[in-house]
Order: sequence, then structure tokens, then C-alpha cells
Amino acid sequence: MIHQTISPITGASQQSLGALAALLEARTGQQIAAYRSWRIDTALKPLLRDRGLASLDALVAVLMDGADKRVADQIIDVLVNQETSFFRDAPVFDMIADAVRTVEATGRRARIWCAGCSTGQEPYSLAMLFAERDGGGPLPDIVATDVSDAAVTRGRAARYTQFEIQRGLPVRRMMRWFSAVGDDWVARDELRAMVSFRRLNLIADPVPPGRFDIILCRNVMLYLAIEPKQAIFANFARALAAEGMLMLGAGETVIGQTRLFEPSPLYRGLYHRADAV
Repeated sequence: MIHQTISPITGASQQSLGALAALLEARTGQQIAAYRSWRIDTALKPLLRDRGLASLDALVAVLMDGADKRVADQIIDVLVNQETSFFRDAPVFDMIADAVRTVEATGRRARIWCAGCSTGQEPYSLAMLFAERDGGGPLPDIVATDVSDAAVTRGRAARYTQFEIQRGLPVRRMMRWFSAVGDDWVARDELRAMVSFRRLNLIADPVPPGRFDIILCRNVMLYLAIEPKQAIFANFARALAAEGMLMLGAGETVIGQTRLFEPSPLYRGLYHRADAV
């Protein structure tokens, strides 16, 4: 008799955990180490409840059956890390504002791509920042993408809970740009109009058309293996304007990951194309 190994996670065999981790990596390039398999269980509990399933093994059985085409997307939506907040790491936005002023000094309208935008707090923070600046001027073209269809849908709707709206937003900005709707806060139409959202898989889909002056891809590379990282860096290099800048998360770097980018001598934490020097 073949005995199936059951993980410490209730109702989840090692085979099921492996199948879920493999699905995530195949779709997004993100990896979940064995010691972090608890995250799969925690993240998928609401989906199990919504579907009336008793265990992760039952969910994987639905996935493997293939009859329900939505289940894979639903699993990806909840497994992808969507931690975000408004004006996260405030000094970052000061650097971006300065870099955009340099672009605008040439007479061009700046273009910004938020890659891995989650539920929209980052691109909306940028939109508020530039809409509020002294002197007016054309607003940057802000494109926001994420692999999660659910996250993109929430970003477009721009509806946030009281907890979400208070993370990084002072009362002045909250009242200026959002309206209370029941227990939630919804962005005013003028703010929503400043950001263009689309679903995009960084390892499988073409980059948005045109060249960008700033690409923000913060805390996405942390979870990727070296091969998808290098492919994404190559796409970013092609998508950046000659003097464009790439911003990664505080715990991320291009050093030892790619030769296509080098640290910027002007902005700490930003990177420029190696062929732009």
C-alpha cells in the first residue's frame, strides 16, 4: 500500500501543496519555499469557504479536474502577495517627483509604469502627488498593471476600507480625493481618471506600448527565481526611455541579478539602463 504523506497543514497532502506552489510559479514566476507553505493554507481558507470545500486537497481536485476554468485564476489571485499602502516609503515619492521634473524640463509629458500595482494605492499616490504640486503642468501618464485580475478590478473601482484608506493618507488628502460610501471610501472620478489599469503578467505578457520614464516594480522580484527575474529586467530595459529610471523595493537590487541596469548616481535606490551612461 502506498501511504500519502500529509503535511502539518490540515487536509493538505504534500502533493497538493506542491501542485499549488507549482501553479503559482508557472503563472507568475513567484516561488513559495517549503518552510513558508503555511502561507498557502492561510491565503486559501477564504476561497475554500466560498466554494464549500473542506480541504486544500479538495481544492486541488477541482483544479486538476479542469472543468472549472475559474479556479486557477482564483487561486493565483489570493496567493499573490498584495501588501501595499498609500505613499508607502514616503521618500520614494520625493525622488520620483524630482526625476519627473527632469523629464518635464525637456518639454515632454512623463510616463510612469507601476508594475505589480496590487490594489492601486501606489499609482493613486503618484496621481495625488502630481495633481497637488505647485505650478500645475501636465500630469504624467500613469499605467498600473498587476498579474491578479481581482487586484486590478479593485484598483479600477478605487474602493478602500477604513483601514486601507488610513494607511499612509492624512485626513486632508483623504477628504480631498475620496468620498465616504457606507463603511468604505471611494476615489473621486478625477483621481480615477489619472490612472490606467490593466491586467499583465510580467513573465508572460508583452509590456505596455511606448517608452516609460519611470518604472516602479517594488517587492515583486523578492519572490522570483533568477531566470524570470532576468527576463523581466530585459523587458524593463526595452520599455524604459534612454534616460529612464527603474525603482525596486528596499530589499531588492539589480546587483548580481542583471547587467542591464546599474545604480543611479543621482537617486539612491533607483537604477538606470547600463547602456545609457
